[in-house]
Amino acid sequence: MDKTYYQAIGEKIKTIRESINLTQEDLAQRLKLTRPAISNIEQGERKLTAEETFEISKILNISPAILLNPESKAEIDFVLEEETQEPGETTRISVPQKNLQKFKEVLLYILGEVGSKPNIGETVLYKLLYFIDFNYYEKYEEQLIGATYQKNHHGPTPVEFIKIVDRMIKDGELTAVRSKYFQYPQRKYLPIRDADLSKLSGSELELINEVLDHLSDMNASQISDYSHEDVPWMVSEEGEIIDYEAVFYRTAPYSVR
Repeated sequence: MDKTYYQAIGEKIKTIRESINLTQEDLAQRLKLTRPAISNIEQGERKLTAEETFEISKILNISPAILLNPESKAEIDFVLEEETQEPGETTRISVPQKNLQKFKEVLLYILGEVGSKPNIGETVLYKLLYFIDFNYYEKYEEQLIGATYQKNHHGPTPVEFIKIVDRMIKDGELTAVRSKYFQYPQRKYLPIRDADLSKLSGSELELINEVLDHLSDMNASQISDYSHEDVPWMVSEEGEIIDYEAVFYRTAPYSVR
């Protein structure tokens, strides 16, 4: 195999890793490698062992055959429920239309209420969405947004977030800005339109406001640490999708029932 082949594999790993919001450090920890080793793999400068190929495939949720095929597609594509999903090699996560709309309106509402606070960057938004979704499910036994959350080193991460936000930016609903919070780089989002409150029920707005009142003053480190003590995150394996049903085993002060 020439170096071009390994570069293609490395680029595929990087593309999917970034699509599911895993850092090189996150992937390195799960593979028990160093971050420079992951960088070398993604640049095609280091070959994968058979065991590493299997483990990376499991983490990225693709088959080893797709991972090792330079011609297969690497991106994660989010499709609407009513769209036909063609069989193929692209990893797809279905986002029903009603969930997509609810996600957008909840995010715009959060940004309208607390987005101007200096601590509200992307990491804090991830955790606010997680607690809104999981608290609502625990309290009412039905989903509010129903987003898919993955366990990673920094806490629960909504898998759909980047793709949906990219679409909202293209549609002129949001804008993204780079800033700093103290000495740390921060990605903030500013709403261009107001949330459509007709899409949110009274009970949904009430719970969203409760979460914002309780958590929106935390910085990224504080809210990440707080999420690490929540049972759904604790009982999930690194890289796994967090099961909503685990909320029914929560302990105080996390339980909202």
